Amino acid sequence: MIGLSAEERAEIEAFVFREARLADEADYAGWEALLTDDMHYWVPFGPAGYEAGARMSYINDNRTRLATRLRQLMTGHRHAQTPPSPMRRIISNLELLERTEREYLVAGNFALYELSAQATRELRLWAGRTTWRLRRTDDGLRLCRKVVELVNASEPQWSLAFII
Repeated sequence: MIGLSAEERAEIEAFVFREARLADEADYAGWEALLTDDMHYWVPFGPAGYEAGARMSYINDNRTRLATRLRQLMTGHRHAQTPPSPMRRIISNLELLERTEREYLVAGNFALYELSAQATRELRLWAGRTTWRLRRTDDGLRLCRKVVELVNASEPQWSLAFII
């Protein structure tokens, strides 16, 4: 990532890969520990070229709504994810889009493989681009915004009852 020291780049990459692994492994408490108090998590309907509240979105969660979603998933009784879908994602093409004194805006492509263990046992492919806004805190990097733009975001979707 141009404009970063080798140490910053390694720290950002490690954070992004850890965030993906925790989501893949349904470690929701671990994933939540990476978030800031003002976290915003958005999966827009179609390209993200609009304000999050202006049109329909698949997911548009502030920190409070996201905490509720995570608590539901952690009960083990959210039927859309009982049992949790085994998942693995591949992240590539990471690039630094913006940098301020305390924040980094990083984007990358992903392919996520989900085994729909709740019903069909179908292997599903989710592909798209993720943008992470990372903030430097006293506890290290934390995630304050995540935007997931699906390749097929204008088409009907399967349940997004997990962290994509």
